Amino acid sequence: MINAAAVFWNRRYGAAERAIDETVKTALKAQKVEARSFNGHLLYEPWSVKTKTGGSFRVFSAFWRAAHQVGDPELPLRAPSRLEFFDGSHSDELSCLALADLRLEPSSPDWAGGLRANWKRGEAGAEVQLEKFLNEHLGKYADFRDCPGRPDTSRLSPYLRFGNISAREVWHASAAATNAASHRTGNRNLEKFQSELGWREFSYHLLYHNPALASQNLQPRFDAMPWKEDPKAFRAWQTGTTGYPIVDAGMRELWNTGWMHNRVRMVAASFLIKHLLIDWRHGESWFWDTLVDADPANNAASWQWVAGSGADAAPYFRIFNPTLQGQKFDPGGDYVRRWIPELDEFPASAIHRPRQAPDKASGRNPKTGVAYPAPVPPGVKSV
Repeated sequence: MINAAAVFWNRRYGAAERAIDETVKTALKAQKVEARSFNGHLLYEPWSVKTKTGGSFRVFSAFWRAAHQVGDPELPLRAPSRLEFFDGSHSDELSCLALADLRLEPSSPDWAGGLRANWKRGEAGAEVQLEKFLNEHLGKYADFRDCPGRPDTSRLSPYLRFGNISAREVWHASAAATNAASHRTGNRNLEKFQSELGWREFSYHLLYHNPALASQNLQPRFDAMPWKEDPKAFRAWQTGTTGYPIVDAGMRELWNTGWMHNRVRMVAASFLIKHLLIDWRHGESWFWDTLVDADPANNAASWQWVAGSGADAAPYFRIFNPTLQGQKFDPGGDYVRRWIPELDEFPASAIHRPRQAPDKASGRNPKTGVAYPAPVPPGVKSV
């Protein structure tokens, strides 16, 4: 029994989470406790955006047009004027542990050190990051969002993932910032940024209507794909030692910070699936374990998109060439140098093809003598 008159919480959308929430709601109501859940996580409920026949969507552009027909996302509620917290008077009735007592974070090695160094946690951290993005980077978003060496993405995904900030607040704050300084940002940047929030909505729409999104191909014809079992190659991918600089830089960034630039995520995912021919589910699981913004909908939908097995997916024959992607989006090599010290002496002309540099064919840093790994697999034939 509890002595609460009511229990409220933010709704969840995975099948298992929905079942748990329904069980909790039923149990509370049986005790005459008011139990209500709300949408605090999304712009639109997944079931509120429908096709003309009342079905669900498989194409983002059609989904996003239909979402706009639903109307603008609701404004966030104002913060309550007063909150009453648990005063501890009934603590003898509760059995609880301090978070530190659970020993969730190993201290040797300190796996969480990189996360603490790179992220200001909680609602306060989310508000600081939102303000920084709106003031410094939204006005350059459309032009530079794909460049991993630049700081022009929002980096709000971890805060959205854990509910430190709501998608509705981000939506309306970005619109207000654009209206207040349209000469600096312009609608093009706003539309592109808000469409990325739209992809998050689309992912939850897919998850709600396809609960096995993280484990089953959305397109069954991919079930016959003869994936390779190659632990050595998979380990090289995990540790950023594939010999392809843009891939390795991304995987090392992930391991050290819990985050990876979105463009590089697509390149790294494509490399695992279409060069190493390793099942996308292995990559999805690794990202789930290592990303600070690991999201049950975004992660699964994005991996299926790259594989070609998902909704609105890139064709299975489309392959992100890691060398060309690096040259296009990190032309000066700043991103690669930051995460791959073996290559920090290589010029921009050679950094994405380190073994083709005439005086550095061994891939060895001339100052430190540390060699960059040989490519795995040896050649790339993508376009």
